[in-house]
Amino acid sequence: MTTIVYGLSPRVCDTIKKMKKWLEAESIDYTFHDYRVDGLDQAMLEKFESQLGWEAMVNKRGTTFRQLTDEQKASLNQETAISLMLESPAMIKRPLLVHNDSYYLGFKPAQYQEIFQQLLSK
Repeated sequence: MTTIVYGLSPRVCDTIKKMKKWLEAESIDYTFHDYRVDGLDQAMLEKFESQLGWEAMVNKRGTTFRQLTDEQKASLNQETAISLMLESPAMIKRPLLVHNDSYYLGFKPAQYQEIFQQLLSK
């Protein structure tokens, strides 16, 4: 059973901080992959996009997205979104969780409770 969480440092992302606290409180083993420290490449983004869709992956509530020009926002498509996310990993909704080859975006305790139900019932 493998669990990998992708995102940005908890120092810059409160959602990652909350998610890590939840996983640790539930004693769930995971690996954390910081895009800025551990890297991010086109192949990784394309794999994520194939599982989740580029529209779901774009963090439209973040500063990076809000700073795009209206023209950039209007012309957003799979190719431009991947390019922008590669250039600015803060544009990727986080956390991005891969658990047992299933992909999930965001963090809500109830969602994680459901994802890790089998582990938590032991």
